[in-house]
Amino acid sequence: MELTTVWFTVIAFLWTGFFVLEGFDFGVGMLAPALSRGEAERKQVLGTIGPVWDGNEVWLISAVGAMFAAFPAWYAGMLSEFYLPIVLVLVGLIVRGVGLEWRGKVHHASDRAWCDLGILIGSALPAFLWGAVFADLLHDSVTAMLVGGVFSVSLCLLHGAVFVALKTLGPVRARARRAALVLSAVALPAGVAALSGIPSAGTAAGGPDAPVWIWALALAATAALAAGVALTWRGRDGWAFTATASSVALTGAALFGALWPAPLPGLTLAEAASGPYALQTLTWIGLIALPFVVGYQAWSYWVFRKRLVAQPS
Repeated sequence: MELTTVWFTVIAFLWTGFFVLEGFDFGVGMLAPALSRGEAERKQVLGTIGPVWDGNEVWLISAVGAMFAAFPAWYAGMLSEFYLPIVLVLVGLIVRGVGLEWRGKVHHASDRAWCDLGILIGSALPAFLWGAVFADLLHDSVTAMLVGGVFSVSLCLLHGAVFVALKTLGPVRARARRAALVLSAVALPAGVAALSGIPSAGTAAGGPDAPVWIWALALAATAALAAGVALTWRGRDGWAFTATASSVALTGAALFGALWPAPLPGLTLAEAASGPYALQTLTWIGLIALPFVVGYQAWSYWVFRKRLVAQPS
């Protein structure tokens, strides 16, 4: 297998890991005001992501760093074309991070309210913009950007609601389940619209029909999304989260499959790639670093695997 193919696969894996893990982070940040009644429950909801949200952002840093090193022309072209939305994404991530860190350090309700607003906006903005950016890469239209953004936000909300149901006990858990079922009324239609557009991207641009396996991934992502809703309705929180996480992962796989072998219009991976020596050096670095990143994430989730209960203030 050529190293360009290997590194495109690694980058797709890193982006997909970011979407899966930060997806429920964004969802929890947006849902926290709706799922909690009082300060104790607000801490309970935000506590589900407290130990992991910053570690989840490592996947974004790794994905962008790998793009810069392995495919500098792809990195430069994407960041130039989407300069404004990516800057807004970074602003949202910074605002969210400040809100999450400072919320536990302030003592006045008004200060916590500002932190909560920052967490909500800092979660919603990246969730919408990442969906819009990648939809535009496929279709280059305002309609596609809106559909992609709405699907991304609704999927993050559903994914986050299922995660809160998995990680909490008491009234918050019950509200999270109800929220997931309500959100499915938007997430499922948006998913059908967005996912059906992934395999048709090349055809719409006058290119060849998508391979059968991309259609299969898109259909599997839709089925996993529907399964997550059904499992939530049955109260199977663990399997429901597995299903929504699988839906996000399969969506990422279909997305990057559709971007192969030309991640930007008029630019193939072969043209965008670094030289052979640079790719070989990166491969050795990746063989050391990637297992460490995955292993550390797995360990952190194992350590913080227990459900949370609301603690009196």
